Amino acid sequence: MASELQLSVRRLSALLKHCFPSPSSFLVRSRSLLIQSSRTINHHSSSHSPPLSRTFYSSPLLNLNSTDTEGPAAIDYRSLLQEDEFHSLADSTIHDLQEKFEEYGDSVQIDGFDIDYGNEVLTLKLGDLGTYVLNKQTPNRQLWLSSPVSGPSRFDWDRSAQAWVYRRTKANLLNVLESEMGQLFGEPIKLA
Repeated sequence: MASELQLSVRRLSALLKHCFPSPSSFLVRSRSLLIQSSRTINHHSSSHSPPLSRTFYSSPLLNLNSTDTEGPAAIDYRSLLQEDEFHSLADSTIHDLQEKFEEYGDSVQIDGFDIDYGNEVLTLKLGDLGTYVLNKQTPNRQLWLSSPVSGPSRFDWDRSAQAWVYRRTKANLLNVLESEMGQLFGEPIKLA
C-alpha cells in the first residue's frame, strides 16, 4: 500500500508540475501537503486501523500577487467611455442598424423577417435562419450581440478605430454583421 501511495503522490506531483510549470507558492504548498498526507496515511496503514480523523487544509490555489500567473488582460478602466458618451454612441449605432436592416429587409424576400426595437434591445428575426439580438450593457460600456451564426459576442468601443470591436478576435461589429448576413441571404449588405 505504501508503494502505491508513493506512486500516486509522484503522479499527482507530476500532474501539478505540468499544470503549473512555473514555480509558485501553490506548487510548494501542495507538495508539502502531499508529503504530510502520505506520512499520515502510512502511519495509519501500518497500524492496521482506520484513521480516526483527517486534517484538511484550505489555501488559495494561486498566489494572486504573483507576476507569473496567466489570465486575461487587465482592463484599463480609464479608457472606458463616460456613461453619456456610451449611450450616445450605442444608441446611434443601434438606430443606424435598425434603419439599414429595414431597408435590407425590403430588398430581400425572407419569410419571418422582422425587426423590433424596445427596451434598448434590437431584435432581428430571420425566420428559419435564426435571430440576431443586439443590446446595450451600460455597466460594462459594451454592446452585446447574440448571433445565429457566431453565437454571443461583446463589443467595446475602440476610440482609435472609431468602431465597436470584439476584444478577443478584434472583429468589428459592422463587419461581422455584413459578413454573416451576406452568407445567410446570399445578398451583400453595407452597414458601414
